[in-house]
Amino acid sequence: MRIGELSRRTGVSRRSLRYYEQNGLLRSGRSANGWREYDESCIGRVRKIADLLRRGLTMEGIGQLDACLDLSDMDTCDDPGHALEIYRARLAVLDDRLERLHEHRTNLMETLGELEVAQSRVPGPATAPGRV
Repeated sequence: MRIGELSRRTGVSRRSLRYYEQNGLLRSGRSANGWREYDESCIGRVRKIADLLRRGLTMEGIGQLDACLDLSDMDTCDDPGHALEIYRARLAVLDDRLERLHEHRTNLMETLGELEVAQSRVPGPATAPGRV
């Protein structure tokens, strides 16, 4: 099947499919006229890649799981320990980001509170100096 059909059948854009291929996650053959040709097995592989990206893995991490990408279930992966390391490392990165986001939110809330206090001290239109 050509790239357009693979895109339609998986819901993944052509651009993303090319990106997956450039990163070695997807393989295609070439037709006589040079167009990419994909076999049926690519459908499951593309869906798995898209799912892993939605779960927060990076292209690099997914590449390290290459041997598991064609499996219908991660439970049958030959090296679950390696997969666990990748998932745990990614989770640690996400936890760190969440912590930093929480710190940023706390700082913004403090500044917002200070600005609201300052705003409450600004005279309104009826009480502004020089107004009658």
